[in-house]
Amino acid sequence: MIIAIDGPAGVGKSTVAKLLARRLGYLYLDTGALYRAVAWKALQSRIRPADHAQVATLLLTTSIHMQFHQGAMQVLVDGFDVTGQLRTPEVTAAASIVSAIPAVREWLLPIQRQIGQGGSVVAEGRDIGTKVFPSASFKFFLEADADVRVARRHRELVAAGRGESIEATSHDLSTRDHRDRTRSVDPLVPAMDARFIDTSTLSPDQVVEQMIAAVSTGS
Repeated sequence: MIIAIDGPAGVGKSTVAKLLARRLGYLYLDTGALYRAVAWKALQSRIRPADHAQVATLLLTTSIHMQFHQGAMQVLVDGFDVTGQLRTPEVTAAASIVSAIPAVREWLLPIQRQIGQGGSVVAEGRDIGTKVFPSASFKFFLEADADVRVARRHRELVAAGRGESIEATSHDLSTRDHRDRTRSVDPLVPAMDARFIDTSTLSPDQVVEQMIAAVSTGS
């Protein structure tokens, strides 16, 4: 069984997906890490993330693999483990840009689907239920109030040692939302059969309980 979780930044997708995968004994697939890997390679190669042509050419000499050890995910670029380098501010910003490049999305699609072939996967991202796994057994789309999302994101950044203002966080989040929702290929939209969960006033555990209830009852 594949469980797809989509939604914008700040709704708690990653936290919820990890908890759900742990509860079910499934693999957790963070598809955003793959886009971060492409962004990391572009930055290492001194290619501007917004240069569609050069990024697409870079893919011809790039290999990206995910491997799992005791449930933990590792991302390998050209055979090197870069997992610990994918959460820097520079890679985060670049990943949002390269994710809008059609060639990147098409190139990563078979990699994501191969991971899901064995089933027993909780996958989270922005086009999981609509593009990557349209036949997923269960699809969830998470939303939250804009102010709540900004506050959550800001707390994450502060905890990671990034002391930017909450105004800057709000601007970054709205820019990313616009890019995700308006990109020409696979924009962020709910799947027709997705179950909506508003996480604004819910803890991660409460969201997971709703998901498990839906999975266990098949509704």
